[in-house]
Amino acid sequence: MENLVFEGFKFMALGMGTVFAFLVLMIVAMNLQSYIIHKFFPEPAPTPPKPSAKGNTNKGAKIAAISAAIQHHNQVK
Repeated sequence: MENLVFEGFKFMALGMGTVFAFLVLMIVAMNLQSYIIHKFFPEPAPTPPKPSAKGNTNKGAKIAAISAAIQHHNQVK
């Protein structure tokens, strides 16, 4: 009976060790792949958005839409 329990623990350790080794190997491979990709294909620097002259033209329309929504909500009650 003790021999079967020992064999069970041995197989459990072997299986868990195999899975752990595979996961460690996969993480190392993914980090290496990420390093290689970022080294040879760097991301371009983002350009800041240019301010537009029409930035405030929708302000009146937004206020009107909000006012209409509030008025509609108050009438529905």
